[in-house]
Amino acid sequence: MTQPYSSILVTGGAGFIGGNFVRLLLERAPTVRIVNLDALTYAGNLASITDCLANPRHSFVRGSITNSELVAHLLKLHAVDGIIHFAAESHVDRSITGPRVFVDTNVMGTLTLLQEARIAGVRRFLQVSTDEVYGSLGADGSFREDTPLAPNSPYSASKTAADHLVHAFHHTYGLDTVITRCSNNYGPYQFPEKMIPLMIRNALRDQPLPVYGDGLHVRDWLHVLDHCRAIWRVFSAGRAGEIYNIGGNSEKTNLDVVKTILGILGKPESLIRFVKDRPGHDRRYAIDAGKIRRELGWVPEVAFAAGITDTVAWYLKNQAWLDQVASGDYQHYYERMYAQRGAAAPVA
Repeated sequence: MTQPYSSILVTGGAGFIGGNFVRLLLERAPTVRIVNLDALTYAGNLASITDCLANPRHSFVRGSITNSELVAHLLKLHAVDGIIHFAAESHVDRSITGPRVFVDTNVMGTLTLLQEARIAGVRRFLQVSTDEVYGSLGADGSFREDTPLAPNSPYSASKTAADHLVHAFHHTYGLDTVITRCSNNYGPYQFPEKMIPLMIRNALRDQPLPVYGDGLHVRDWLHVLDHCRAIWRVFSAGRAGEIYNIGGNSEKTNLDVVKTILGILGKPESLIRFVKDRPGHDRRYAIDAGKIRRELGWVPEVAFAAGITDTVAWYLKNQAWLDQVASGDYQHYYERMYAQRGAAAPVA
């Protein structure tokens, strides 16, 4: 029988997916201690994990995954035997306007973690990746784990490079690694540069909802809690060296998602503003999650109709949180990305 993990380093645990995962792990793994390393960049926010900070099994550390001395210190101090790596620059638009930080964080940061994990004898390293490494699909088909990688943005290129490093450390050094690649997440605590919380916030203020191009780009939507459950399942029972795709089986066009949000909020579709498309915008993503279902018994539990309704309700209930994280630098970013494309910037 495999010895249970006792101390896990979670990187990016104050971000959207990482924070939801930390909360899930504290609930479901009562013997596990969590070391939460986050640089608290614009998308990381302690307000997203306020309920976790006083938990004696959770230790928060502000710092960068590129700091090898800090990473080595934490692995030794807390006797870390597992790493779950969420920390990443993750927004495609930001990677187009400033790609260097994506290489620094997503590639060099991952390399730093892998090197220190190997030195410290960490038992397992899980890399949280994305379906965007596969590129774009046509009207049919789905991404499988053996689909050739064809990243089309600086963001996805940086995640692809990181995935290759993870594979190389397993193949070359024998480090126990697993990689998960997920479809588009949604749910509570998501930073409002991402489509769903952005549309909710603008609709609540009766402001224009900027939709790229014709709005017919297709994404497979995955509730963040389903994703977190899948990650823990892969970390606990996935085969070393393997890749597992995680999808919600909920393909929707961006326009359909926006109209659904407006319908839930009782807002008119006249708020929709079609804006200039993103450069190199992938047309369609779809995930074949058959492998994780067959090998590990995971299936998504949250249907999109229920999940999006609950998500809108969460943002309605937590507008103070939304306004807090949407202040400052985000306002300048929004103006840069959307004002020039034909949609008015939000009012603070």
